Amino acid sequence: MFRTCKYRPVYPSDGYESLSAAQQWVTCFLRWYNHEHRHSPIRFVTPEERHTGQDDEVLARRDAIYAEAKRQHPGRWSSATRNWTPRRTAWLNPDQEDPIFIQDQRLEAA
Repeated sequence: MFRTCKYRPVYPSDGYESLSAAQQWVTCFLRWYNHEHRHSPIRFVTPEERHTGQDDEVLARRDAIYAEAKRQHPGRWSSATRNWTPRRTAWLNPDQEDPIFIQDQRLEAA
């Protein structure tokens, strides 16, 4: 998680003024990371949406929007629209040889 923190544009490159300033920055970062940032491995939903089960509804709405857009403007898509099927497993550092990872990649390509 430290690497994720330090690569944020707002990370204080000169350090923190105090321990409380560091704690405040990390608290704000974690709030953003869990409640606002949309994570690509879980289909661009927030961890909060994923953990509370709201991701099914969010992704179903996105799927409907994309399907309607494709229906109205079929020339904009040369193939299928984005896959908005909820992803039940996500890996931080996937093992490329893991059968579950391989199967998930095949579903992504479909």
